[in-house]
Amino acid sequence: MTALPLSGVTVVTVEQAVAAPYATRQLADLGARVIKIERPGVGDFARHYDTTVHGQSSYFVWANRSKESVTLDLKTRAGRDVLEQLLGRADVFVQNLAPGAAARLDLDAASVARRHSSLIPCTISGYGTTGPWADRKAYDLLVQCQTGLVSLTGTAEETARVGVSVADIAAGMYAYSGVLTALYTRATTGVARAVEVSLFEALAEWMGQPAYYTRHGGVQPPRMGTQHPTIAPYGAFTTGDGKQVLFSVQNEREWAALCERVLEKPELTDDPRFATGSDRVAHRGELDAIVAARFLRSGADELMELLEATGVANAGVNDVEEFLDHPVLAGRGRWQEVAIPGAVVPALRPPADLTGVAPRMDPVPDVGEHTERVLTELGLSAARIEELRADDVI
Repeated sequence: MTALPLSGVTVVTVEQAVAAPYATRQLADLGARVIKIERPGVGDFARHYDTTVHGQSSYFVWANRSKESVTLDLKTRAGRDVLEQLLGRADVFVQNLAPGAAARLDLDAASVARRHSSLIPCTISGYGTTGPWADRKAYDLLVQCQTGLVSLTGTAEETARVGVSVADIAAGMYAYSGVLTALYTRATTGVARAVEVSLFEALAEWMGQPAYYTRHGGVQPPRMGTQHPTIAPYGAFTTGDGKQVLFSVQNEREWAALCERVLEKPELTDDPRFATGSDRVAHRGELDAIVAARFLRSGADELMELLEATGVANAGVNDVEEFLDHPVLAGRGRWQEVAIPGAVVPALRPPADLTGVAPRMDPVPDVGEHTERVLTELGLSAARIEELRADDVI
């Protein structure tokens, strides 16, 4: 196998929760050495969100494999001195501290860049480091609400949050791609540029289509559960065995095939209520009633096979257990074992495959597991390390 693309890159990160850890884990997947700074004794507070993975947090296990954990109390001068030594050897510094905390610790991007001109600082915030909301705390659901995403999610009767940390994931992805871009820029121009991403602006980008639709259409897309505001038939329908199957008709060819082979009503293609996509949307209730009656006559597996043979995209509405056993994940070898403190668990490989490159999927670290080793690399003596431990600096 080829060497990992980011081998030789060192990332120091003062991170917590999801967004920054998700970004740095992906850098670690590609071979970067990621040194995670945690609070002595407690660690990243995401370690304590739950205890479902053999006593470990599902959030922490997901976002923190292949990292080295070093505990430092950054409120002490000694702790900041150690961090400064680490930054002097690093290529990238990532932080998502609470509003104002980085500046108080002299770890904001401008201050770090003045001291380390070749270092790439990456800041992840809630609403940006400037502007009217720079001092506000932001968590995933708050940002889902502020961007309007929650107003689009759910049914006509009730809004709903997206069931995963979508704002954190979006910010983590843009931080990850921003750092990769900054590394490339530094390699080609010699200039180290800072990267800044906010949860709000990351999710705002994902809101682009409904933003255009609302600004120019005068009304936002309606909340419709699994249905689509501008396409019909589209959505999940209950089958005769009580399961749900979702399908979508994308064009007139598929509509005609659906009428003939699945609905067994070829005459619907000549029905003026359903003549065009817009007509079908306008008469969605009548069309959905026809589809619903047909689906109740067959089981889910039979209907999915029929839709597939007809060339109409479809899916079973899986729960998480069914997702875990999905034949695509098994057939493509997407599961790989990863060690965590006290156990070994299956983890999904990173979704982007590079030909000839196997991603790094090393253990999830315990709190402070690598503190002594990393400090020894910096040249600190065993006696000095014990002093720091006695003073609760590490």
